[in-house]
This record gives sequence, C-alpha cells and structure tokens, in this order.
Amino acid sequence: MPSPLAAITGASSGIGAEFARQLAAAGHDLLLIARRRPRLEELAAELARAHGVQAGVLEADLSLTEDIDRVADRLAAEPRLTLLVNNAGFGTKGRLWQTAVEDQARMHRVHMDATMRLTHAALRGMVERNRGGVINVSSVAGFARSQSNVSYCATKAWINAFTEGVHLELRGAGSQVRVQALCPGFTYSEFHDVMGMDRNVIPKWLWRSAEYVVRDSLGGLRAGKLFVVPGWPYKLLVAVLTKLPIGLRVRLEGASPHTRGRLEP
Repeated sequence: MPSPLAAITGASSGIGAEFARQLAAAGHDLLLIARRRPRLEELAAELARAHGVQAGVLEADLSLTEDIDRVADRLAAEPRLTLLVNNAGFGTKGRLWQTAVEDQARMHRVHMDATMRLTHAALRGMVERNRGGVINVSSVAGFARSQSNVSYCATKAWINAFTEGVHLELRGAGSQVRVQALCPGFTYSEFHDVMGMDRNVIPKWLWRSAEYVVRDSLGGLRAGKLFVVPGWPYKLLVAVLTKLPIGLRVRLEGASPHTRGRLEP
C-alpha cells in the first residue's frame, strides 16, 4: 500500500520541523510547507536519507491569499493525505494601536484564513475516505487575553473554537476523521527569537521542548483527544482559566503589566 502523506505548514523550524521528524520516523511521506525553501529542502533531504520516506516541499507565504489558495488546491488533489498540521504562525509585540495594522492583518490571515481554507481542502477528501486527521496548532494563550498580544490571543481563541466546531460536525456525521487543537505553552523554538523576546524572563520550569509537545500531540490524536495541552503547569492553568467568572478572569489578566506576552508558545 502507498505510504500515508502528512502535510505540515510552518515546517521549516520549531514545532513544524519536529512534526516532520516524528512523522517521518513513523513512516509518513511528507509535504513540507513554509516560506523558506532552502530550509525545507535541507529538512526534506535529511528525513529522506534517515527514514527512506518521500519528502516534497512547497514554498508558500500563508499571509498571501493566492498562496493559501495554491496550497489548498494541492491538498485537495492529494489522495494519500492522511494528516494536515496547521502549524504556521507568528507573534507580535505592542499595543494594538501602536503596531502596524498590516502586521495584525497578516496574523489574522495566517492563523485564521489559512487554517480554515486548508482544513476545508483537506477534509473534503478525508471525510470521503473516512480516514485522516487535522491538527491545528493553537496555544494556551487562546484561553486568556494578554496585553500587547491582542491579535495573537484572539486568533488562537478562534482556532480553539473552530476546531471544536469541526469536531462536532465530524462526530455528527459519523466520520472517523479526527481533529485536534494543540495548545502548548512556552516551547523552545525560533518563535520568541523572531519576536525579540528574552527567554530568561520566563522560569525554566515553564519551558517544554518541541519534541515533547509534538509527542504529546500525536499521542493525543491517536487517543482521539480534541484539546491537547502539553505539560502539567499548563493543564492546571487552562483548567482554572476556563472555570473563572469572566469578571474575575479579566481582572487577573490586567493585574500586572509584567504578565504581558507570557502565554504564547
């Protein structure tokens, strides 16, 4: 039988690259999607040598509608697609009105528009074949709000709601296709370097490796978990945040300016 195919956005580094490594080791062929083609080609060659899988690359900027559509067309036409990982994303720093509005709009397109369109494209074939899964990489930031990270928290909250809604539709249709919202906390990757954030301001016990996060995610997908929150501190945090009255939660979110930007992976 042909090998299953996993498509991963934001695959050139961090969590996306780790998904590629673990899925290749499990025997999946890969479609690696990101903006940085040289990095994709390097990773594809590494995984093909190490695991004997086929690894294709697709250069795309998912903040551009035409690139989103191009990737969606590729996914819809792929009969072997069994897993889509919507991992592409980025963060910004600064109060909403003090940042460039186009940076905020780009984030909404990458986190929301691309996630919706690519999920739509992948599910059409998966549901027909009654096999497959979609992992949408969200964040614990989707369960709370943070100063100077308005759009990040809001778009991650949308990913959580979107994934839950798709899950309900699949279950209602009797489909075996699974979806998951992966909600990590602080994860070692290039994410914070790109933002210009100093990792040293965050206690070391709050950090998790990308390997740990991805292993938890794939295990959760096999178990049919809708939400995966890697690490006990973050499980506890989410459990508390989701049960607080809104007024109390908002007061806690705004209690200290030093909590700004503390929840994104």
